[in-house]
Amino acid sequence: MSKTIAVESLEKIEQSDSLGVVETRYFTFAKASDELTLESGERLGPLTLAYETYGKLNAQKTNAVLILHALSGDAHAAGYHEGDEKPGWWDEMIGHGKAFDTDTYFVICSNVLGGCKGSTGSSSINPVTNKPYGLDFPAITIKDMVNAQRHLIDHLGIEKLLCVVGGSMGGMQALQWAASYPERVRSVIPIATTLKHSPQQIAFNEVGRQAIMADPDWKGGNYYGGTFPAKGLAVARMIGHITYMSDISMSEKFGRRFNNGKIHSRFGAEFEVEGYLHYHGDNFVRRFDANSYLYITKALDYFDLSNGKTLYEVFQEIKAKFLIIAFKSDWLYPTYQSKEILKICKLVGIEATYCEINSTYGHDAFLLEIEEETHLVKHFLKKVFNGYAVVENYGI
Repeated sequence: MSKTIAVESLEKIEQSDSLGVVETRYFTFAKASDELTLESGERLGPLTLAYETYGKLNAQKTNAVLILHALSGDAHAAGYHEGDEKPGWWDEMIGHGKAFDTDTYFVICSNVLGGCKGSTGSSSINPVTNKPYGLDFPAITIKDMVNAQRHLIDHLGIEKLLCVVGGSMGGMQALQWAASYPERVRSVIPIATTLKHSPQQIAFNEVGRQAIMADPDWKGGNYYGGTFPAKGLAVARMIGHITYMSDISMSEKFGRRFNNGKIHSRFGAEFEVEGYLHYHGDNFVRRFDANSYLYITKALDYFDLSNGKTLYEVFQEIKAKFLIIAFKSDWLYPTYQSKEILKICKLVGIEATYCEINSTYGHDAFLLEIEEETHLVKHFLKKVFNGYAVVENYGI
């Protein structure tokens, strides 16, 4: 790892409670004649997963926690990359003394299959053509993502995970881990998530996909080496951001305030909330691939943990303890969907704790309600790690 990080950035990191400078690693598998078989029946390989680890794996290999990211996340969950001004996306939850205390736990986070931050996806080079896959990349599912992660966990020499945890799409992966590999998961923390996508959730994703595909620069997914479909992807991200917030949080953050006073700019971004959406849309196109957005949102829509069985049959096989966290103002993944997870857990006799946090942040709360989540996660993980029973159910 290079040591040329700027002095001022290094001083900033040292003054924070972050893990410091970390680096992303890469694991490649499913090479020729051993490709990964996807749910669609297609075979894909070789595959690379980008991942980061924090803390140390104990001698018994019983302290591994797998962090699973949401739609636009990546492997960089904590610490700083060299030269970065901001740490990983869940830095406040991972590290010394934090919810996922790296003095006790070995924390792993990988970029999902289909992603665009180091893992194999539609922007990766197709070994058959030596060009980016584009739409030649096969359809993927949450189950495919989890199956790929299982190869990484095998590579790390871990037989059983202490916990799988994630918010939103990360929560779906956590549920799928428990269902696909029940013997390999001791506990699950699904946050602000669902057992299957609702028609409304599918509808929002479809509007975002159509915005991308309506951009003339998308060119049927063959834009690599040419002009990026920035306008379409930016609009898709703007739609997403609206669903991540709540009416209350938008009112508190923006009100009806104008940018630089009340100026009639003929459909420019006059209101502060408009400027916010434009800013995040423009920033997103600098770090995310448009085709990956299409593939990953479709994987979200395909998700249904029952997968041809009854939920009762699926959960009867699960052996993990559950901590289910939801947020009262989340209208993208409303609390009734988390309560459905609790209901089926109780029906089959799984130890499950349900916590509903009274937050005004909407769906974004899983990234922002750090103090409350830290309290809940610390308490739950300590009990699981030490073998105690978990029986509480309460709201915050």
